[in-house]
Amino acid sequence: MKEKRNLLTGIGLIGAFALWTVLILCVDVKAAGQNGTKIGFAVFNVWFHQLTGVHMTLYTITDWLGLVPIFICMCFGMLGLVQLIKRRNLLSVDIDILLLGVYYVLVIACYLIFEMIPINYRPVLIEGRLEASYPSSTTLLVLAVMPTLWLQVYRRAVNPLIRKASEVFVIAFSVLMVIGRLISGVHWVTDIIASVILSAGLFTLYRAAVMYADKAKIADRRKDGV
Repeated sequence: MKEKRNLLTGIGLIGAFALWTVLILCVDVKAAGQNGTKIGFAVFNVWFHQLTGVHMTLYTITDWLGLVPIFICMCFGMLGLVQLIKRRNLLSVDIDILLLGVYYVLVIACYLIFEMIPINYRPVLIEGRLEASYPSSTTLLVLAVMPTLWLQVYRRAVNPLIRKASEVFVIAFSVLMVIGRLISGVHWVTDIIASVILSAGLFTLYRAAVMYADKAKIADRRKDGV
């Protein structure tokens, strides 16, 4: 079953992220960061950072583009609010939208947790401050939110051109942001990798939850003879 396969894949990816985090804390840990901060996979991280250098203009551009997934979250929030106002019952809001709200809260929670419990600090100072860098918050936001745009368009749009356009946009924008964040030099490469794994796990779990909800809805209709 697709829903079970997605659930197991999502759990596996979250487990992989947990393992990656443990490795970051244990493997080749050296004081190689700003102000002597320690990082895992130090040799690999420092090598990649020296290879790309630091490009603050690119950092600023990707930072501003990080507003795009936030805007998408707001759009889906408005969709849910409109449905709630029209239907006057929270449980009458489309289940995939309700699950999407829970999913976005979970993504924000992951961001806040790692802000409070820093694993790595950035390789550069941002406005003279040392900031948490693991996992890359912008990368996490983009890769967690953009696939939900594709999924929702695919579920709601009938026109194949609209579906294809959303798919191309989501892939192109996501790749642009990941590469931009990588070569901007404001994160260690392992921070980017962590965001890719975590966001993939979270989205796969969301997709599994939607599949289970769809299956339950179909079962209820059959039970009612609809």
